[in-house]
Amino acid sequence: MKTTPGIVPMVAVDRASPKPLYRQLYEGYREAIVERRLLGGQRLPSSRSLAAELGISRIPVLNAFEQLLAEGYFESHVGSGTFVARSLPEELWTGGDRARGLRPTARPGRRVVSHNREALRRSGAEPWLRGLGAFRLSQPAVERFPFAIWSRLVARHCRNPQRSLLHYGDPMGHRPFRETLAAYLGTARAVRCDAEQIMVVSGSQQALEVTGRVLLDPRNPVWVEEPGYGGARDVLAMVGADLVPVPVDDEGLDVAAGASRCQRPRAIYVTPSHQYPLGVTMTASRRLQLLDRARRCGSWVIEDDYDSEYRFESLPVASLQGLDRDSRVIYIGTFSKVLFPALRLGYVVIPKDLVASFIAVREAMDIFPPTLYQAVLTDFIGEGHFSRHLRRMRQLYRERRSNLVDALARELGSRVRVRGDEAGLHLVAILPKGSPDRQMAAEAARQGVWAMPLSACYLGKASSRGFVLGYGGASVSEIHEGVRRLRRILDPP
Repeated sequence: MKTTPGIVPMVAVDRASPKPLYRQLYEGYREAIVERRLLGGQRLPSSRSLAAELGISRIPVLNAFEQLLAEGYFESHVGSGTFVARSLPEELWTGGDRARGLRPTARPGRRVVSHNREALRRSGAEPWLRGLGAFRLSQPAVERFPFAIWSRLVARHCRNPQRSLLHYGDPMGHRPFRETLAAYLGTARAVRCDAEQIMVVSGSQQALEVTGRVLLDPRNPVWVEEPGYGGARDVLAMVGADLVPVPVDDEGLDVAAGASRCQRPRAIYVTPSHQYPLGVTMTASRRLQLLDRARRCGSWVIEDDYDSEYRFESLPVASLQGLDRDSRVIYIGTFSKVLFPALRLGYVVIPKDLVASFIAVREAMDIFPPTLYQAVLTDFIGEGHFSRHLRRMRQLYRERRSNLVDALARELGSRVRVRGDEAGLHLVAILPKGSPDRQMAAEAARQGVWAMPLSACYLGKASSRGFVLGYGGASVSEIHEGVRRLRRILDPP
């Protein structure tokens, strides 16, 4: 393309701006090139004449030109001067696709994204997920965490770090941490495993993603609980699975109903110890039915054991994985509820014959997990701080749970029915059939109360309405005030 070297657009500088002069010149010329006010091959004024024209030192001009030359916007020819680079893409000067008669693939105003995003049901804009306090789900009492002890252990590892903790690590995770974790899971959760079967991950969401990538191909059917955990459904949808909602009753996942809807699922996702969100515990009969179904159909069972450490009326329920004699169960756990969510530490217990496949996927995703907090948590567990913290938190959450149940009975009476209050960090307040729980939850959020609507947990049409109320991160006073606000929403003046 023929260019006219003559007049060059002047770049203004503002001496009062905190931005350095060389940066103003650099950005000004770069913008002029991108906007085609300067064309390829057009000659630039000399640094000396430009500095004189602008009334500034030559040094910022030289610095700006040097940067533009380094990035390829300018080109310099000895004895001839400095020019706008001719090597910049021709489309920049000619209009590119228009000049070749090509049409853009996206409609005006629409930017094409992958089908993965289209598969996600949750937009992230739900108002009940925006704040902290009553009754935000998955929020532990972080203010009660022993940070003084934790900080001392972190400092210990940072002052004298092991070289092995600073290099690329094992894709399965820090070996001493996995050994400690295997001992804890065997004792506390009746999980049958050794350190070689444990993969450390960044929370249960990454555990689900790695598991989905290993086990599932596009269009594979997967049973999911109805109602159930939306985060798991999102991950499974992203890997292309066909989700088959299976109803949950007072005994847990209805295995017979699942078989009537899909005979041979590739995988079955369950939360048997404390079903999310209804809070029921899967009975022994259903557990054995589920494992037998998985064995006969060649299905995998994904057990999400997200908050089983907190049980108030009995000892924690043993894991489903501990009953499995056919190595069909992939067991997932997390420290987000028992310690604090920002720690981002979770784990997957993998059948031995799948370990190599999990490693291959993990290495392709992020190579290996960060090691510092694994080393810190190894000491935190080994020195007894973890078990003491759990005991204190069980007592605290029992008190907060009781206050919430009492407040619901006092303020709302027979208008709500409480379910799932025997364990975990949340319960469900069932409302009369047909109640507009989504609209109520949105209004509650405007009043600073973060009550998730139960209907949001259904993949299909909701058969129950109500609120899923988290109490772990709310003080007793916040709980009582939150219930009073819910009463005013249910009984507007």
